[in-house]
Amino acid sequence: MNKKVKIMTEQDIQNRINELVDLLNKYNYEYYILDNPSIEDAEYDNLIMELESLEKRYPQYIRKDSPTKKVGAFLRTDLDTIIHQNQMMSLGDVFNSSELRDFDEKIKKAVNHYSYVIELKIDGIASSAHYEKGLFTLGATRGNGIIGENITKNMLMIKSLPKILTKPLDIEVRGEVYMRKSVLENVNKKRQKDGLSLFANPRNAAGGSLRQLDEKITKERQLDQFSYTIVHPEKYGITTQIDALSYLEELGFSVNPYHKHCKDIDEVISVIDEYDKLRKTLDYATDGIVIKVNEFELYDDIGYTVKVPKWAIAYKFPAEIVTTKLKDIIFTVGRTGKIIPNAVLDPVYIAGTVVSRATLNNEDFIISRDIRIGDYVRVRKAGEIIPEVVDVDMSRRTIHLKPFEMLKYCPKCGSPIVKDGSEVLYFCKNPECGGRILEGIIHFASRAAMDIEGLGEKQIEQLYSMGYLTDATDIYLLKNYEKDLLALERFGQKKVDNLLEAIEKSKQNSLDKFIFGLGIRFIGAKAAKTLAKRYKSITEVKNATYEELVMLDDIGEVMAKSIVTYFQNDKHIELINKFISYGLNPISSLDNTSLIFNGLTFVLTGTLPTMSREEATNLIEEYGGKTSSSVSKNTSYVLAGEAAGSKLVKAQNLGIKIINEDEFKQMLKK
Repeated sequence: MNKKVKIMTEQDIQNRINELVDLLNKYNYEYYILDNPSIEDAEYDNLIMELESLEKRYPQYIRKDSPTKKVGAFLRTDLDTIIHQNQMMSLGDVFNSSELRDFDEKIKKAVNHYSYVIELKIDGIASSAHYEKGLFTLGATRGNGIIGENITKNMLMIKSLPKILTKPLDIEVRGEVYMRKSVLENVNKKRQKDGLSLFANPRNAAGGSLRQLDEKITKERQLDQFSYTIVHPEKYGITTQIDALSYLEELGFSVNPYHKHCKDIDEVISVIDEYDKLRKTLDYATDGIVIKVNEFELYDDIGYTVKVPKWAIAYKFPAEIVTTKLKDIIFTVGRTGKIIPNAVLDPVYIAGTVVSRATLNNEDFIISRDIRIGDYVRVRKAGEIIPEVVDVDMSRRTIHLKPFEMLKYCPKCGSPIVKDGSEVLYFCKNPECGGRILEGIIHFASRAAMDIEGLGEKQIEQLYSMGYLTDATDIYLLKNYEKDLLALERFGQKKVDNLLEAIEKSKQNSLDKFIFGLGIRFIGAKAAKTLAKRYKSITEVKNATYEELVMLDDIGEVMAKSIVTYFQNDKHIELINKFISYGLNPISSLDNTSLIFNGLTFVLTGTLPTMSREEATNLIEEYGGKTSSSVSKNTSYVLAGEAAGSKLVKAQNLGIKIINEDEFKQMLKK
């Protein structure tokens, strides 16, 4: 009997378009703002192609907020913005040689004589760098193509981006900020040690690092940049892309060495396999090749769409995917109680390493793909770094395999697990859960928190299993068990002495480190510093009201509620009292004057008589204020020194108060 085929009505089509727009805008938010996409690029590409097809056939249902009409969808609200004088456009994608030839045919219809330049497509964050008389003055993200985020301070931290050019030019150069795979590996090792979530791939890591509010974090992340575009190249006598790349190198920019001038599309296609093999040997992620018409004079004739240039296209490499057997699904418990499913695999070689474990994200991910223990699953490395299961090879499924069922109880303590907030993730709510306690101790001793050297994850697991550590406070009782420690495996006299010294030293840590070490949900290192600026001691933090907390910068409603809830728990109060009794009760180093700049934003320009710009910035931040690299209506003061430039003029035009160093020092005395 033939199955009936459902014919879609126009209402069905409109509903599907609306569904796709909402989904894709959600995924864009995850990608551009959270730097944590929940779907693969290939899946996103399929959805966007379906939407484009439907919109082409049914233009009456096109929504104004459709992602097909925008270069990028979102901007972070906590970063200053700039307007791009020349739009930063995105590129269209193709996935095979047939589509490349279609692209070439369109070029042929527009112009006669042309050639191509191909460049590796770096998987990073598009950026714009501005120079005045050869000096770097402004850095920005692409943003939505028209409005970008001001990341000047962070781009100053990128060593491979020149700060002074070899020629005194006024010029705008665009490129891609990226993180090397080897750097990401070290960053993730540190984050794992510190009890933080891992970056899924180099692109996410670069995005999260480049858009930090604290440029010191950016510097630690060791970002790099490849430059590839000169805005208005005709000003410099440049007429082709291949010459532009050479000129960029001459100016001091880092240009990716893997680019090639190709006479026609046949030569482009012949090089693709070569570059596909090459990319697997590189220390940075590349997901394709950018193909551009070489001759700039042809660009206007070929034309543009609202979103993309017609003279360039991005060819996307297929991801390396291998098939292996799923032996088991195991669960880990984080310090907040989050239950995370993980795949145990028959070991398989992927992108340079042997993989035996992979993430399964969450229950919805497993069920939507009908993943079962015993299945043969397809596995890839997200961004060629972190292994993840893609889907199931259904052709190899055997009938006896049982559908996945989510745990009902915590694998560590046996307590019921519940969905929390997002309705996607499960949590163990038992504060006495061994898994949570162990992860909490690891987090407390981590470098980002109390930084107790010699007390790493393995040492803590050993001491916890033997009963010497039942919670983080027991760390400060280890001095009573020196002889016992010496009897343990891999604990020699020197190691024990150093460990006990590090524990004692940790009592002198700052209040913000202690707050962060407590592991309060949603409270990261930055929020902990905000609390330490406002309150003198952990007792004052404990007594803070929800209404007080939500008024603080960087403390939102969710964070405020989490803080209040944490200190309403008797177990947590008992824990803090024990810390205090063991000599750990840090007092904030900031006095009552520390908030005189609270809510104020300063812009620094020119050379100050006695202070460096860094010293002035540190003072502003220490006293509760913020600094910005650009003048806007939100600027409170412009601190101006000698040779102040355009920022001073803009401040005068906007009526922003301008102060000198002496006036600044007087403000500090109030």
